Amino acid sequence: MCALLVTPTQQVQDQELRVRALSVQEYRQFLSRHRRASFLQYPSWADVKDLWRSERVGWHYPDGEMAGAGLVLYRQFPGTRKYFAYLPEGPVADWADPRLDRWLNPLMRHLKAAGAFAVRIGPTPAYRRWDAATVKSATGPGRQMSDVLATEVDPVGAALADRLRTRGWKRCGGEDDGDAQPRHVFRVPLAGRTPGDLWSGLNQEWRRNVRKAGKAGVETVLGSAADLPEFYRLLRITEERDGFRLGRSLAYYQQQYEVLNAEEPGRMRLYLGIHQGEILAAHTMIVAGARVWYQTGASADHRREVRPSNALQWRMMCDAQALGADEYDMRGVPSTLDPDERSFGLLRWKLGTGGQVVETLGEWETPMDGYANTALYKAFQAYLARR
Repeated sequence: MCALLVTPTQQVQDQELRVRALSVQEYRQFLSRHRRASFLQYPSWADVKDLWRSERVGWHYPDGEMAGAGLVLYRQFPGTRKYFAYLPEGPVADWADPRLDRWLNPLMRHLKAAGAFAVRIGPTPAYRRWDAATVKSATGPGRQMSDVLATEVDPVGAALADRLRTRGWKRCGGEDDGDAQPRHVFRVPLAGRTPGDLWSGLNQEWRRNVRKAGKAGVETVLGSAADLPEFYRLLRITEERDGFRLGRSLAYYQQQYEVLNAEEPGRMRLYLGIHQGEILAAHTMIVAGARVWYQTGASADHRREVRPSNALQWRMMCDAQALGADEYDMRGVPSTLDPDERSFGLLRWKLGTGGQVVETLGEWETPMDGYANTALYKAFQAYLARR
């Protein structure tokens, strides 16, 4: 009989994992080796979410080697000593591992011991992707992204979704656009591309608008914390014009800028589009590991014909490529493909960069075992719905 040869490393990796709390230093060292982690999983994000208690946890093999890690945010349910545990766009784990229980079970035991009555995670694999050309050709009255055959289906994401469902986890937001984090995002691949490649990836309208901004004398510069009040003023104008409300205060952005850049200078950047001495647009960008995110954009109602936002995005995309990022994540887009829907304009604008619509796996929730935890979870959902 032939024996199956198993290396010592394989033997270790086949064993059960245990979860324990990590120091900030341990956690940062792990993230430095895994440069695909979301900025929402960095220690600084806990300082942004100051209404939440936080800790860092790590999965370890028996020999002490760390296999995964995550930032956990705890929100206390009013009047109790119980917590809702949230790992935004995390944890950083081997989601391709078919033995999902050896990741989830020790996490759930740890969180339950910490007083959690329910937990939400944000697994990082993608689910489906659509290239810009496919999306453009599929627009029409009443159409949704889910009506269109995807350019690519991620097998890891599809398998993981099935594994979570069979274990009783529920996808937040159903099949819509998600909950706390956007379900559909727009990403421009950067790896292996030159600035010339990025330029040719823009559609004609985008190239024309970037040129128009240059000819009109729009300057794109890096701002500072002192420019955040002007950014926030423009954001309120943008919210009113485009019919949305982020619900963030100026103090929120000031705190975010301070703590992210304290963790690493340049982690959060504020870009300004200036024309004839006036700031007409202001966009924020976040850099973490090998990824760059366009987070929030704001612009004035007047002089829109000089296209400051197109100029800013082109500058930010080029800067991201120069930083060595492998993708530029433009964050959320709506799932509608109906040109008559107000929100479709945001998708149309981002499509012009030539990237991809990516349906993430989304966020998933489950209560802890026990009637009391299930009842508290339902009460917590009702509480959040009233806020």
